[in-house]
Amino acid sequence: MSTSGSVTTQSYHHGNLRQALIDAAVEMLEQGENFSLRAVARWAGVSQTAPYRHFSDRSKLESAVAAQGFRALGEELSVSGEGSSSPEGLADFAVAYVRFAVERPRMFRLMFGSECDDENDERVQAAGILQAALTESLRAVYPDRAVDDLAVGLWSTAHGLAFLHLDGKFPAEPAGEMYDRVRSAFLAVLGLAG
Repeated sequence: MSTSGSVTTQSYHHGNLRQALIDAAVEMLEQGENFSLRAVARWAGVSQTAPYRHFSDRSKLESAVAAQGFRALGEELSVSGEGSSSPEGLADFAVAYVRFAVERPRMFRLMFGSECDDENDERVQAAGILQAALTESLRAVYPDRAVDDLAVGLWSTAHGLAFLHLDGKFPAEPAGEMYDRVRSAFLAVLGLAG
């Protein structure tokens, strides 16, 4: 197991310590390392008390890491949904969602595997980006329809497909075939809702 990461090459000053700690935790997470505030401090090359200036406990750091993950996923969903004006374009949402889960499984599991701290505005707002991205895309495709319930149903479909793939419930297959399966399933659900 590593005890330090590439994050240590940066210089830290008052303006970037919090983000450096989050980046260290993300790096540790993505590499399969367990992280605690002390481990993150070692990884980032700062004193073991430094994280406590920004995070009172591990759950606060975890919420900040999850918020960063939600923002990254939200950006990918926004890019995939840009100019979406057809059901096929909406299927790109599901493909991007599952791709993020498959490419960053540890981050995805952290984002959804722990209780969302309702008092952590950063995490709550970042998580809200997901539903907003899908709802906005749905409104472009179905401008004369109330889409809030449909957004929840389609998000649930994409989320379920992501975890089915992560948990190995589908046979291993090349990425292209997996994304075709996701696209077909999403379009089938949209067809039922149509």
